[in-house]
Order: sequence, then structure tokens, then C-alpha cells
Amino acid sequence: MIADDETPKRHFSFILAEFFPMFCLAAAIDVLRSANRLSDTQYYGWSTVSHDGQPVDASNRLAIKAAYGVNDIPQSDIVFVVAGLTTEFPGKARIVAALRSLGRRGVGLGGISIGSYTLAEAGQLEGRRCTIHWENRASFREAFPHIECTGNVYEIDRNRYTSAGGTTSVDLMLEIVRSDFGPDLAHKVANQFQHERIRSHEDRQRVGQEPDLTGKSDKLRKVTELMAENLELPLTAGELAGSVHLSVRQVERLFLRHLNSTPGRYYMTLRLERARQLLRQTNIPILEVALSTGFTSHSYFAQSYRLQFGRAPSDERRTSF
Repeated sequence: MIADDETPKRHFSFILAEFFPMFCLAAAIDVLRSANRLSDTQYYGWSTVSHDGQPVDASNRLAIKAAYGVNDIPQSDIVFVVAGLTTEFPGKARIVAALRSLGRRGVGLGGISIGSYTLAEAGQLEGRRCTIHWENRASFREAFPHIECTGNVYEIDRNRYTSAGGTTSVDLMLEIVRSDFGPDLAHKVANQFQHERIRSHEDRQRVGQEPDLTGKSDKLRKVTELMAENLELPLTAGELAGSVHLSVRQVERLFLRHLNSTPGRYYMTLRLERARQLLRQTNIPILEVALSTGFTSHSYFAQSYRLQFGRAPSDERRTSF
């Protein structure tokens, strides 16, 4: 929290859930700190908050001091929830109640990494566009199918601010700096952190299983994106090829050249990776997991899963809960 004679013009509070990702918090706050230094002002202020005002362990097991409890959050322009690793944590009910109260009062609310999940549980993303870390997007969409979760690096929808965590925390805060001071200061802050390109909300997250297609075929990239967005009802080879105005054979050549895989094998891997995320992050029935990833047969799903990961879906579930 800034201690200075000059009162900050904007104040942000960060609610820290147990085992929150420290990098996300540090990245967000350091953008504000650097904006203050480069603008020679104390425009931004910030506070750390926990459910009970006590220190919180980050995911790296370092304890971070909280200046406030959720019942004593100072007046803030935006209150962010910073969470990672799990959607369940001590004091969650108290945090959810506080978010509902803040929402009713019109306070801006944000979620960093998987903080969006807690915002949704508090009913604060209804009718809003949001994003979340790619590892948790599948379970988020299953739990909140009526909420548009884009999978982009960050989203700002009116007074709701969400980012996917990691370096996307930098991009979100730089967008806030840009809106307050203009692009020149935002770029100067980015340069301080060797952040070569400020991503916009339209930039997609790179998910763990996605290959690096930088500098490769734009048509190949579009096909892989379409696959990732259509797992429950997989598109046919003809539909995928037609979307980029190529023949099926031409698409097959692109996949073999750049990914050393057939389109069908690549698509199957995406579907099974999504299934594994759902098995690990949710307790929805295995048959529903199969259906939500495009398998109409439980036996075919189980067989495919075992071939991909060397274990049955039921074994994955037993070791995840």
C-alpha cells in the first residue's frame, strides 16, 4: 500500500485467496508502481486483502501480509480477486459475500487467473464477457454455460475486469494505464518490463497443448482455433477445410508439414486434453465428460482416453479428488 502525502486518484484492492499466484499479483502492482514513477505522480494506490486480515500463503508458500480483511476493504475503484491452483480455499464464503455487497454498490470488480470463477459464483459476471486461465476454462464453461468466457488474454466489460493470469496481468493493467494516461505512458511502462508488445483483449491465450504457430500458415492457425472452439460437436474435415477455402488434402498437407500430425489425430488430442481437464477439475459424470468432448460412446471414449494417457478416465478421477 502506498504511503505518501499525496492521496492516490485511483485505488485498487487485491483479495488474495490461499495459494494465489504471486507472479500475477506482483505483475499487476508493479505496472501501477511504474506508472506512478514514470508519470511523477501517486495516481495509483493499492491494498492487499485477505478473508480475515491475516497473511496469505501464495502458491510458492511465501506468506504475504494483508492490510485489510474483506469486511474492511477501503474505498476502491476496482477490487480484484487473485486466485490460482484451486477454486476452493479458506474463507471463500466470506469473500463471495463481500463481492456481492461490492457489486450491489456498483464497485468495479476483477478476477485474475482463476479469480473469475469466484466472481461468477458471486453472481458478478451475469451478462458480462470474461476470461480465465486456459487450464480452468473447461470447468468454468461447464459450471457457468450462460456466461461468455472468451479464452482471450483479458477482458474488460463495463466495470468488470478479468485476466488469464501470468503475463496477461501486465496487459490488463497496461490497458487501464492507457485509458487513464494515454498510449505513450503505457508503452513506457511496458518498456520498463521488457514487455515487447502490449496485447489487446482480442489476443487469444496460448494454451498448454497448443503448438507455437508463430510465423507459420495463418490458415493452419485458423483451423486449429476452430478445432479448439468446437470440441463438443466436432467439425468435419470438409467443414474445417472449407472455413479456410482449402481442400481436405491441402489441410492434411499443412498439418503434416508443420505439426507432423494428421488433422484427425490433432483434433482427437485436443478433445482428450479437454476431457482430462474436466475429469481433474470437476465432478461431473464421466459420461457427460465424454459427451461434452464429442464422444457419443462411453466405451470409445474410455478406449481413446487409455490410448492417449495410459490410464482409464475413472483412474484419472480417483487421483484428482
